[in-house]
Amino acid sequence: MAHSPSTELSSAARLRLLRIARDSIAHGLIHQAPMTLTADDRPGVLGARLASFVTLRQEEMLRGCVGSMEPVRPLAESVAEAAFSAAFRDSRFPPLQEKELRVITIDISVLSALEPVTAPSEAALLSQLEPGVDGLLLEEGWRRATFLPKVWEQLSAPEDFLRALKQKAGLPPNYWSESMRFRRYRTTSFSDVPQLSSASA
Repeated sequence: MAHSPSTELSSAARLRLLRIARDSIAHGLIHQAPMTLTADDRPGVLGARLASFVTLRQEEMLRGCVGSMEPVRPLAESVAEAAFSAAFRDSRFPPLQEKELRVITIDISVLSALEPVTAPSEAALLSQLEPGVDGLLLEEGWRRATFLPKVWEQLSAPEDFLRALKQKAGLPPNYWSESMRFRRYRTTSFSDVPQLSSASA
């Protein structure tokens, strides 16, 4: 099966999504809820049902990351919800504070369609992965975990990437079962610049 292509987004669409993400976080600081969008906020591809993840970083350190693997809502709404949840609902971090909003970097990843990977063995799976390009979703019973393609920056060897993904799912790093299911995808990813960057130049 051919790889699903990444989703194409114009520069204007990317900028609009980044603004929606930051505005949704600002809205959450006041109202404790993601920003509500109107039809005017969902033109073109922003109204298409696409899955997305929003990652927050502060001085290159992870500050929150939340998203959805399934395209269940319009892209603009998916980003608004994910941005709010990354800021206030990621259990690994305390809720974002107002002063942090001005210095965080927002990364948005829009996912392509999930593509099932047929892998009768771990070696067969590893041979099909394209480092730096493929995101991978692992499912084993009720366990489920994914790594976005950007994780290859820290885990460049396919063996290390897969072991860490299994551990994220709560499985031993050397675990293998014929019941495991894998789906891969690609992302279109883009970031904004903290508002203080231009002011401090």
